[in-house]
Amino acid sequence: MAIWKEQTAPKKEMSPIASPEPVVRKDPEPPRSAPSPSFEPPRRTTERDMKESLIAAELTIEGKIEGSGHIRIAGRFKGDVNVQGNLSIEAGAKLTGAVRANTVTVGGELEGNIDAASRVELLEGGVLNGDLKAGSLTVAAGSRMRGQVEFGWEERSGAAHKSGLTMGSGSAA
Repeated sequence: MAIWKEQTAPKKEMSPIASPEPVVRKDPEPPRSAPSPSFEPPRRTTERDMKESLIAAELTIEGKIEGSGHIRIAGRFKGDVNVQGNLSIEAGAKLTGAVRANTVTVGGELEGNIDAASRVELLEGGVLNGDLKAGSLTVAAGSRMRGQVEFGWEERSGAAHKSGLTMGSGSAA
């Protein structure tokens, strides 16, 4: 009789087929989740949050654009644009129609009037055939314009506003 075998604790044998039991963990507190969107105060859309829509260089579209968001035209568009956001007309692009937007940047060609923009930028090579009413106007050297211009006037009181014209050495006729 061997005494050394009796002094060790008996080993439990595990069957190779047995799968481990799932571990169920009970927390004293339920997991914290983000507050429901219905409890958040309404969020104002900022200019940075707005999405940009693109009319690609190889597209020609006819219609009307309205809504909020930024628009970038690299192709050709025929119709009016009325957006609460920015409008950018890329070099080589053409827009034929009336425009109402916060900021209008013309690097291509715009054939139509710009009304009630807070800021208009005519980039080098930009062409505007139409009238313009804006809070401020920046004209780069090499841009062209044909039409009447009103800028720097506050519409509410009719008093002069300190916004101004910034011109390069280009022509503004």
